[in-house]
Amino acid sequence: MWERCGKGGNRWWRPDFSGPHKRLLLFVSHKKISEECALAYRRNIFISTSIYEKHLRKRKAVTRVVCEPLGTTLQVLSHSLKVNRLLEQAILLPIGNPTRKEKESMASPAPAKFRIDVDIHNLLMNSSSSGPVPAAVTGATLPEPVFPQYPELLSDPGPVDIPQKRDWTYPQVWRKVRGWLLPYMRSRIMPGEFHPITAYLFLDYKCNLDCWYCWAFDNKVKGMTEDVARRSIDWLHDHGCRVLALMGGEPLLRPQVAHKVVYYAAKKGFWVYVGTNGRLLRPEVADRLGDAGVAIFNYALDAWDEKPSLPKALVPGQKNLEYLIRKQYVYGYMVFLNINICRNNHEDVRKLTEYAHAHRLATDYHINETPMLEQDEHFKHFNENPTYIRPEDWRSVDELIDWIIEKNRAGYQMVNSVQRLQEMKAFVRMSSGLDLKKYGWYGDGTGTNGNIAAMLAQTPGIAQDANGELHFTDWNCRAGQNNVIIRTDGTVAPCFPMYPSTFDWGNIDHAKFDQQQLKAMKRTCERHCFSTLNHNLGYCYNDARVIKWVWTQAVTNRMKGGARSFED
Repeated sequence: MWERCGKGGNRWWRPDFSGPHKRLLLFVSHKKISEECALAYRRNIFISTSIYEKHLRKRKAVTRVVCEPLGTTLQVLSHSLKVNRLLEQAILLPIGNPTRKEKESMASPAPAKFRIDVDIHNLLMNSSSSGPVPAAVTGATLPEPVFPQYPELLSDPGPVDIPQKRDWTYPQVWRKVRGWLLPYMRSRIMPGEFHPITAYLFLDYKCNLDCWYCWAFDNKVKGMTEDVARRSIDWLHDHGCRVLALMGGEPLLRPQVAHKVVYYAAKKGFWVYVGTNGRLLRPEVADRLGDAGVAIFNYALDAWDEKPSLPKALVPGQKNLEYLIRKQYVYGYMVFLNINICRNNHEDVRKLTEYAHAHRLATDYHINETPMLEQDEHFKHFNENPTYIRPEDWRSVDELIDWIIEKNRAGYQMVNSVQRLQEMKAFVRMSSGLDLKKYGWYGDGTGTNGNIAAMLAQTPGIAQDANGELHFTDWNCRAGQNNVIIRTDGTVAPCFPMYPSTFDWGNIDHAKFDQQQLKAMKRTCERHCFSTLNHNLGYCYNDARVIKWVWTQAVTNRMKGGARSFED
């Protein structure tokens, strides 16, 4: 952990960055630049969970800090120097052998409070003391839905046996064309950069389940009013958007509001998507949303049966899910499973994948991530979180991903492409902040674990800068251009991970996406983000890929079948 440097009376101790979960004590001053600290700063491995005491050596103010991989912001007691200035001019001073107490503190794990680079994080979280101004209150309401619109569908229980393939009617095909293809074409033709194709509408930011990797459980954020919901839909419609995702938290906490939103949006031509954990999606709620015109249910499951840290399980809500599956053939919507790969659910992921295949459902896989932006004190599971993936878990994660890829190639319906699944291996490594050439492919500290260069070369998603630094590859993020989120108070942000940001991008009354600011931000945040929807949007924002995909669906598949990914 500590390497002794220097000779004679000029001996000092330098920290060894080989321990992925070790806290390292440094003494930092602003006298000279230190190669070790500069390298650490470039890799963003500084972290501070509290402020530490000042020391005085040679009349220089020196602050004791804590650093470790995947760092967050550095907090100090110095008011004369900004944090970035302090780090840019850091020097390690002779401190001798660390004490036993210091060694014990270094051994305790502490995950990063955020993953994005320090400067961008400060911009996004500290740029405005008050944050964006909420949307004005106008008193608008949503129309009361007519239910049932289609009484004959309400009484239809759906097929006893699940059909091998879906037969889509012309109205259902037109709904997809109107929702996705026409807004894409409009965005390619119309001047300007802000042409939303997809939008997240956060009806609620709180949730009924406590998933330990998430911070939405039972928080105090007020739900969206009908006023904001209606004007948000109108604002998106005026900008050409036709894909509306109802999000949370859990968007079905208030099912009557969700019903009104789906009804109003569908009547205006939106392709409506509902992301839910399914626990509140009772048959009567599913019928109301299906009758109102919902297009797809994103049914989030992380475990087969409920377990501590992962309550989104199949068994407790299985009756709701299987009712939803049968009725999709009646109302014309789709259902797919959204599965988050964590440290502690690999066998669950396999069982859920096989269940989805047996029921002709598509699956969408995510890799569990620590927060991109620092969360407030409401997030109770930051430390000692069994869902977070550690370097020692990389081997088993690789094995699971290889198994999923095998199923994808065997014809299982998946939203993720094979390349995107392969990139998960790169992301878990690059997001760790570790030097793979030093720690090895499996992060076990045994060096290169064979030919590390060959592993890097054959893994999609790893890029190398001119200076030799490795990072997760850039991927043409379209957030703030073709994707937007609307918070519960009507303020807007470019993407889902930016919900807690205090940066002022405006609201539905006056959005103000600065494309230069977004471009600069994305140079950093793209390398720390694995958003499936935004990645698919960026990947598909390509005329050749769109033409090929439409041709495949219309001519080769003849508008039959379920969801499949974009593959080159």
